[in-house]
Amino acid sequence: MTTSDHRHISRRTVLRGLTQAAAVTGGLAATQAFAQSRDQMLDALIDETVSGDYGQGFDSASRNIQMPKASLPTLSPATVEHTAQAIEQFNGIVTKGGWPEVARSDRLRLGARQPAVIALRQRLITSGDLDANAGVSDVYDSYVEAAVRRFQARHGLSVDGIVRDQTLKAMNVPAQVRLAQLQTNLVRLRSMSGNLGARYVLCNIPAARIEAIEGNVAVSRHTAVAGKPDRPSPDINSKIIEINFNPYWTVPVSIVRRDLIPKMQAEPDYLTNNRIRIFDMRGEELTPSRINWYSQEAVNYRFKQDPGDFNSLGSIRINFPSKDGVYMHDTPLKNLFGEDQRFHSSGCVRVQNVRELVNWLLNETPGWSRQEIDAVIKSGERKDARLSKPVPLYWVYVTAWATPDGVIQFREDIYNRDAAGPSVSTSTRRG
Repeated sequence: MTTSDHRHISRRTVLRGLTQAAAVTGGLAATQAFAQSRDQMLDALIDETVSGDYGQGFDSASRNIQMPKASLPTLSPATVEHTAQAIEQFNGIVTKGGWPEVARSDRLRLGARQPAVIALRQRLITSGDLDANAGVSDVYDSYVEAAVRRFQARHGLSVDGIVRDQTLKAMNVPAQVRLAQLQTNLVRLRSMSGNLGARYVLCNIPAARIEAIEGNVAVSRHTAVAGKPDRPSPDINSKIIEINFNPYWTVPVSIVRRDLIPKMQAEPDYLTNNRIRIFDMRGEELTPSRINWYSQEAVNYRFKQDPGDFNSLGSIRINFPSKDGVYMHDTPLKNLFGEDQRFHSSGCVRVQNVRELVNWLLNETPGWSRQEIDAVIKSGERKDARLSKPVPLYWVYVTAWATPDGVIQFREDIYNRDAAGPSVSTSTRRG
């Protein structure tokens, strides 16, 4: 028997005692009525406690506050229109003085009672995440938790209803900064929301999120890992033409210089352990011991990692023409997809649940059903699939936008491009 079961039994025992007392003082009819009412209330309380569902269903039903809809694309004429409306809304918020700063606390979660919750409520009410009718008490109740969840969803954070560091940081960005973000991104959105194609793939870099769009609907979304701030992923306007299954990984010279040489200095067995082989210009394989790792000699050779579940590209690479030498791919480091800050690559984009995206990309290419894709990955065989119809691909930099569901979303300006405006280029050599 679980702790939860014991707790439920103890509640029932107490209430049965109350029922027996009622029988003594009020008669059988009163007892039965009380028992029926008791059981209904008790069952509702137990269901709520067991499920832990204090969230959006409860809050939306009574407050009419919406979570972001997963089917709405980031780029569309409707997004432009609603982002312009969001600017008007935020102009009003800024004119009225913005929102209060929320103090740091390790107890801002469901059930807490403390003064900081008052400022939290005011902050959430001002931004529209909490209905003003919820009041400004110091109790972190289910309404506040649901509002925090909505705030987290709008800012691309882990949705758990608890005000941790990343949530607090996003909450305390001043309203005038958010207004400036919307104004900057409206220009970007207007320049990018034309005819993108009936089927296309969008990667919004600051959101570290990929969308597969068909008929102006996001048919699937994929968490991504994008480039580090010092190795940013570039803006891309290209077409996906090919899928590589069980690929080799040829290490770019930039990564050899910046990562591989220092790694070999610290761990001489690194290449061997990771099955990365070295070739000279004539295609002859060399042993790591033949290279002076305390010089730049290594940049003159080609480094190639064998296919396998250890390969840096995982089991799939998505190819498209790019002057920056970047691509999209699987990864063995699946844990990175669970982070709020997903900027760890050298410019390429890693895709969560990449097999689902590839299945969609190849669904108009004969000979590549889901079963055939699964079979070739399982076999470990190196194989390529060329798309019969190339699919347009866009990597964009959008940190603020609003969609027809009335939800305004923000992301961190990870590459510090918002202040510089929409025309900043990040075209440098990528790994």
